[in-house]
Amino acid sequence: MAVKIRLKRMGMKKKPFYRVIIADERSPRDGRFIEEIGYYNPMTNPAEIKIDGERAKYWVGVGAQPTDTVRILLKKSGVIEK
Repeated sequence: MAVKIRLKRMGMKKKPFYRVIIADERSPRDGRFIEEIGYYNPMTNPAEIKIDGERAKYWVGVGAQPTDTVRILLKKSGVIEK
């Protein structure tokens, strides 16, 4: 089972809000997930990023692959090095 760290879209039309989740790569984008580790709100100025660093480091350590967007968010929040 390949595990990904990715975004789950929430919010209304034209007002997106994302949750950072751990999910099996075969599950749909807004479907079943293993754990929620944070959120990302791009609509505020500046964008609001809140990620549980301990859990993110744990999942990366056991082999979870972050998507490109989540990798950028993890770098901005200081969870992984640049």
